[in-house]
Amino acid sequence: MATYPTRTQVGIIGGGPSGLLLSQLLHLQGIQTVVLEQHSREYVLGRIRAGVLEHGFAALMREAQCAERMDREGEIHDGFWIAHDGRRDRVDLKGLTGGNSVVVYGQTELTKDLYEARDKLNGIVIHNAEDVKPHDLEGAPYLTWRQGDEVHRIDCDYIIGCDGFHGVSRKSIPKDKIREFERVYPFGWLGVLSRTKPVSPELIYAKHERGFALCSLRSQVLSRYYIQVPLTDTVEQWTDDLFWAELKRRLPDKVAAELITGPSIEKSIAPLRSFVCEPMRFGKLFLAGDAAHIVPPTGARGLNSAASDIYYLYHALREHYQQGSDAGLDAYSAKALARVWKGQRFSWWMTTLLHRFPERNPFEDKLQDTDLAYLFSSEKALASLAENYVGLPF
Repeated sequence: MATYPTRTQVGIIGGGPSGLLLSQLLHLQGIQTVVLEQHSREYVLGRIRAGVLEHGFAALMREAQCAERMDREGEIHDGFWIAHDGRRDRVDLKGLTGGNSVVVYGQTELTKDLYEARDKLNGIVIHNAEDVKPHDLEGAPYLTWRQGDEVHRIDCDYIIGCDGFHGVSRKSIPKDKIREFERVYPFGWLGVLSRTKPVSPELIYAKHERGFALCSLRSQVLSRYYIQVPLTDTVEQWTDDLFWAELKRRLPDKVAAELITGPSIEKSIAPLRSFVCEPMRFGKLFLAGDAAHIVPPTGARGLNSAASDIYYLYHALREHYQQGSDAGLDAYSAKALARVWKGQRFSWWMTTLLHRFPERNPFEDKLQDTDLAYLFSSEKALASLAENYVGLPF
């Protein structure tokens, strides 16, 4: 039977990138953490997620001493393309923001790096922790979990919920103590991962009358492509041949002609949702990442919004343990939400700009076309897009 500590300073629910990054950052400052993850390590590393990192997120990885491989293998992107009306227009991120770029580096690879960093420091990450429950959130908090028939308990000063939208953390807060804001979009993204050379060295976001498409990449030999599909579609309906044919229809002819196709190694449909929970704190429980907010993937804000939560929590907990001040913890929810809502606005705007909405009327179609035309007629409008895309200041 495994033995675990019975007390730690910070208990973290969720062993994805957010929980691991916070654990690593705090460990380097001498602050004790234990991470509880309901799934196996292999399961966590098998999840395919976005890979566009803000420059601020990349800096946080370096502070966590986890950035060596990211800096070596990550793709630095100084811009991206928006395809529309049979042509492409480029958004010059570096030029429009005074030198900032993004790093394209798969979330799976980032999570591997974080796991390896926790291993090197003998960090405590407990996998297959079932029935995780936080208790006494307004008093002396503790966590319980089960492994097999054995129930374990660990006492904490604080509990951080990094366990995603469906996790237990947010559900542990009394319903009358939080308010939830949500919009569910009437379509999803069908994504395909293939071992093929990317069609473009920079991302291409495509607006088309048949629906949105995105040409992305994980490396120079691993491509990730998406197309907008109805929520009623299933993966089984979409053979590889059907997917590639539909993707080509939505791209400019020159891009479609250069597209290299191949067998899919992963295929899935993700629904699109905007969601925010306020506040992001109840007693000594703090929510972070998808446990508190979800964005459509259009603006690449999901993982980056989670990273900003971790930035604020990390500094607040350092201030508490090293300076004896709770000012950062008391301000966390308001500060995090201010940035979260800016990310929500940007993701909503990118989604409405580029997708084909069912039931949209001709007036709304004209507004969408005008919005896109204005974007590429105004350097200030492009600068606003670029500023949000590379990441607003923490």
